[in-house]
Amino acid sequence: MQSSPTANSLKGMKKALLAATVVASALTASLVAAPAASATGWDLPWNNHHSRTTSIPFTEATVTAGADGRFTLKWKAQGTKRVEIKANGKVVAKGGAQGTAVVSGLPAADRQWFDFEPDRGEGLRLADRLIKLEGAVNFRDAGGYRTTTGQWVKMGEVYRSDALNKLTAADLAKLQRLRVKNVFDLRMESERTTDPDKVPAGAKYTVADVFAGSGSFQALPKSPDEAVKAMVDAEKAMVSGEGGKKAYNQVFEGLERDRDRAVLFHCTAGKDRTGWANAALLTALGVPSDTVMADYLASNDYRKAANDAVLSHLPAPQAAVYKPMLDVRAEYLNSGYDEVKAKYGTFDRYLKDGLGVDSRELKQLKKDLLVG
Repeated sequence: MQSSPTANSLKGMKKALLAATVVASALTASLVAAPAASATGWDLPWNNHHSRTTSIPFTEATVTAGADGRFTLKWKAQGTKRVEIKANGKVVAKGGAQGTAVVSGLPAADRQWFDFEPDRGEGLRLADRLIKLEGAVNFRDAGGYRTTTGQWVKMGEVYRSDALNKLTAADLAKLQRLRVKNVFDLRMESERTTDPDKVPAGAKYTVADVFAGSGSFQALPKSPDEAVKAMVDAEKAMVSGEGGKKAYNQVFEGLERDRDRAVLFHCTAGKDRTGWANAALLTALGVPSDTVMADYLASNDYRKAANDAVLSHLPAPQAAVYKPMLDVRAEYLNSGYDEVKAKYGTFDRYLKDGLGVDSRELKQLKKDLLVG
């Protein structure tokens, strides 16, 4: 006897709830560019500090790839008069200290890189943050952000993603060309067993189960408020749970040890467990809180088509319960930082006592991942 649509929907909801961050199974769908999101941040010691002068004059610089093969380049470079932008060694755009350019007609590439070169100071090498793959919708670069000190997080060194089980042979070949050599799987055992990872040839695979032994997510929320509470509690568990501390320690140790990057960490939807991993990394590197929040919230856009497809198959009352579990929301991430403050007092203490990252290791990580 076949199950009813409602029964199937409930089964789907429970499966997602058990999937650690209470997310739907990753669906391959069309992608959209993330907007410039912003949100009020948390109380961190470097908030509101003035940026010091560095060798990089750029205060803003972005590359956005369009579906039509065109690239939109934007920049602001204080104290400069002229900026040239090169692709494949050729000048493709130029302008003054502030500008926007649209570039088209470039040859196909795994990633199109652009060199932003000012008439004074150090340049930047940037690409669109999203890595377009056939089998994943939320695979993106962790870098390309400016810190409060005026340095920039390198691109092409660290990646974050949703599930890898649907990667195609072409996807795996692309990741191999992008030098992905160290993969951290943040998922639970049930997820890893049902949808085992596909990793590029030669890459080291490490299980870093954020919710190992936690017994989390065993009850199905009955209302949107219960769903929100489940997500908030999950974020707190990522910070102070034993599984979370061990898993994120593994990730940070891997980042600090691996001099032959790139490093990739991922979960099922690439938004919660992966979201905290990236938020913690960017915060440790000194990226402003509003920028960290924007990166976190961008999953709502990268996953929009996939999430809409899930919700469209649910009756309205169930969709209302399910939607908070598919979303990323500022209150979720902020609950993680609230937990840091409650359990450790400061973020530096969380790094040291929670994740085992001491000042020497943090200094080395900044040396490796920052420019300027």
